Amino acid sequence: MAEPHYEQQYLDLMHRIWTAGDERVDRTGVGTRSVFGTSLRFDLSDGRVPLLTTKRVFWKTATREFLWFLTGDTNIRALCAQGVEIWTDWPLARYIRETGDRIERAAFSRRIVEDAAFAARWGDLGPVYGKQWVDWPVYEPLGEGLFRQRTHGVNQVADLVHALRTNPGSRRHIVEGWNVAELDTMALPPCHKTYQFHVADGRLSGVLYQRSCDVALGLPFNLWGAALFIHMLAQQCDLHPGELVWMGGDTHLYLNHTDLVEAQLARHPAGDPRIAIRHRPDTIFDYAIDDIAVHDYHPQGHLAAPVAV
Repeated sequence: MAEPHYEQQYLDLMHRIWTAGDERVDRTGVGTRSVFGTSLRFDLSDGRVPLLTTKRVFWKTATREFLWFLTGDTNIRALCAQGVEIWTDWPLARYIRETGDRIERAAFSRRIVEDAAFAARWGDLGPVYGKQWVDWPVYEPLGEGLFRQRTHGVNQVADLVHALRTNPGSRRHIVEGWNVAELDTMALPPCHKTYQFHVADGRLSGVLYQRSCDVALGLPFNLWGAALFIHMLAQQCDLHPGELVWMGGDTHLYLNHTDLVEAQLARHPAGDPRIAIRHRPDTIFDYAIDDIAVHDYHPQGHLAAPVAV
């Protein structure tokens, strides 16, 4: 008997949440059905990636976002310039709230790209993912209870690559985004908050713990991003990709995603897409979108649903 398609576990999770999840009021006011404490596992050997096939996942958009994280940038201007609008809704909501100007998102994004001063005022997200990944703030004492922030913080990703190369058996291969001291200054505290990596028999595996997970819209991107991270790290550290283990805390579907959920659960997964990294740059921070390719990805039609801000 053939093994189930890798995507079936995602669809089973979606079905479980939709039919048995606890219905609850959430931060956004939309409402969710939620379960707590979930996990998925994916084989990444031979270029495998957990791209969903029952709907199209825009992996290039997700890749541009991930590469942006690695720059440490926290302003949406660079994303908007590439046509990536994943983060635009949060600055836009703040702009409308504080100015009363009910500008359309396309016009807001265009102004972010064209007007550097406007972008500096309204496009920053606070110290979100990338800032914590590559520039976690460090403070040094000045005496008498005073502290000064160092110019350069901790580059967790650079330290991770070094540790994987020099001490692969360590249990401290971790990249953490949950900086308690800065949560209140972030547009959105990190959902995919903790990454941990493990080396065995020349294979690099990774765990992603996600405190809050929008299964319909967010999780497909998060699975791709985590798998991409493992493939890139493996290349940089002369290892083979092993397994992605995903763990969810509050794992939910929004109540206004009914059409998407029902349509996707009526579909059957098929196919075996593979990633190819065409070029090995000098560091993990030097990858470009054109370095990443996906082969044999033939998804079913796009399914859309509103984002809860």
